[in-house]
Amino acid sequence: MAPNEFATDPTETKDRNFVTALARGLDVLRCFRENEAALTNTDFAERTGLPKATVSRLTHTLCELDYLVADTRTGTYRLGAGVLQLGFGVLTSMEIGDRAEDEMRRLRDGPNSYITVALGEAHRLDVVYIATKRSREDVALQIRVGSRLPLFDSAIGRAIMVGMDDIAREKAFAFAGEIDQATEARGRASCAAAVEEYALHGYCSSYGDWRPDVNGIAVPVFSPNGSQVYGLNIGGPSFHVKRKQLETVYAKRLIKAAESISIRF
Repeated sequence: MAPNEFATDPTETKDRNFVTALARGLDVLRCFRENEAALTNTDFAERTGLPKATVSRLTHTLCELDYLVADTRTGTYRLGAGVLQLGFGVLTSMEIGDRAEDEMRRLRDGPNSYITVALGEAHRLDVVYIATKRSREDVALQIRVGSRLPLFDSAIGRAIMVGMDDIAREKAFAFAGEIDQATEARGRASCAAAVEEYALHGYCSSYGDWRPDVNGIAVPVFSPNGSQVYGLNIGGPSFHVKRKQLETVYAKRLIKAAESISIRF
């Protein structure tokens, strides 16, 4: 069986208040990937590692609650209006995106018209974009609110890891360990390198690590009490957005923008 990318919280067995059935239902909803409109019970079972009988009960319940919509002709399910309602609630509560609006626009409107700017938050082993500013060029990174990047391989993911406390980092490593020891070891090595780079330069980078055609740098953004950490990144196609320009022209602007957003938040 393939590694379970939607494994429930590794602290589950230690927490008597943890509701496993709820966690499994949310695992099913997380199975949908970008540009996927419909999935079958077999797809859910393969991606969650859950037995098909359990998946069938979960999808039935989620349909009853309007989080999934079943197509009996094809045996598939698509996300329902209930999920959309939850999404709107999340977006409206994310004031940091509104507060970052001006700073992100200023970064995007700098000397390089291919620059794209994004603000993201960690979720397990991914970073989810909660606010974006696409470049001024037609040929640009296809990013949008809800896009996901890998925590260990992207500049924004590395910046968030730098800003995390030890407990949050260890939880991320535990999720990686649910996949295999090699993934956890890679995550720890990536984090250690990011901490060192941030201490030296004040930002984290990814030059072709996430995608070979993308360069980017990022910094952490903190809430005043330190309870929340986000990542702010700038980047673009490596052919147009060069490492030297990111480090000599944009790094100081990015650091200043993150400081401003953190103060406003």
